[in-house]
Amino acid sequence: MSGFTAVVTDIREESRIAGRHRWQIALDHTDFSPGTTGELQAVARSGARLVVPVLDTIVDLTGQVWHVVEKPLAAGTTVTGHLRFE
Repeated sequence: MSGFTAVVTDIREESRIAGRHRWQIALDHTDFSPGTTGELQAVARSGARLVVPVLDTIVDLTGQVWHVVEKPLAAGTTVTGHLRFE
C-alpha cells in the first residue's frame, strides 16, 4: 500500500439503510482516484488508532473527490491514506 497524509475538510452522509450508515469524506488532497479503495488511518483524542476502510472513491460534478466509508471522521482530522493495489 502506498501512503500520503491529508486533513479531512468535509463529511456528508451518503446513505442510511437498515441502520447502516455510509459517509463521504473529502480531504485537502488525495492520491485516491475514482474507483480506488484502501484505508484512512487516524489517531483518536484518546490515543486509539482508527482504521477506516475506503470502500469506493467518487468525484462529484464540481470535481471534488469523495472517499466512501462506513465510519465518520470529523473535519480537521489528520489522516494517513493508503491505497490498495490488487
